[in-house]
Amino acid sequence: MKIHHLRNATLVIETEENVILVDPMLGKRKTIPPFTIFRYNPKRNPLVALPKNSREILSKVTHCLITHLHPDHIDKAGEVFLRRKSIPVICNVKDEKKLTQRGLNIIQTLEYWTPQPFLGGRIIGIPAVHGYGFIAKLMGNVMGFFIELPNEKTVYISSDTIFTDDVQKVLIELKPDISTVACGTARLDIGQPLLMKMNDILRFVTLAPGKVFANHLEALNHCPTTREELKRALSQNNLLSKTAIPNDGYAIEY
Repeated sequence: MKIHHLRNATLVIETEENVILVDPMLGKRKTIPPFTIFRYNPKRNPLVALPKNSREILSKVTHCLITHLHPDHIDKAGEVFLRRKSIPVICNVKDEKKLTQRGLNIIQTLEYWTPQPFLGGRIIGIPAVHGYGFIAKLMGNVMGFFIELPNEKTVYISSDTIFTDDVQKVLIELKPDISTVACGTARLDIGQPLLMKMNDILRFVTLAPGKVFANHLEALNHCPTTREELKRALSQNNLLSKTAIPNDGYAIEY
């Protein structure tokens, strides 16, 4: 198995049988308005272009998972890509109507904690809480995924979430071989962070039974945490060896 990191939360899980795209934000630089105006520099998003090898990687895609409908997880260009190639899409049952209205090919919808067959294995929708305190209610519903495919390592896509009992349950009971975690500590102009604070990232990595794949970094104007800051914190806690922090366009082989 290879996991390709394209940009922000957009990644591709490549197995011998299938190539699964997760959260396609595929637009050019500066095509999305700033997510914060006052707290951080109000630059337009994404801050960086897609890597040069993204076209080749995307040409192989057979399926797509969408965790939620924020534009940094599925943008207009992502929708066009999915429509043009009629890529089969798997999503939260709560998002089916909106994504169908956008012309996407929804082949499977998930409810939280209800296993379903998926590509010869199974997939489970995992609850995610997109922020600390009241801000999470403004962010709407989010779903992570636990993916178990034949003869492959298990993968937990935790999505945009803080550390919760559900996150802990996945790490301890389902024991994923690979766990992804959004590490940008995103914040709007109001409220607490939308993603895990550093102490919760460290807690996540500590509890993860296998390897950790860190993303949601250095691509959006409301995500202040850098790769170097994350590396430093992980190193200080002896957790860097189990964590991959790939640059855009890089793949980790598991």
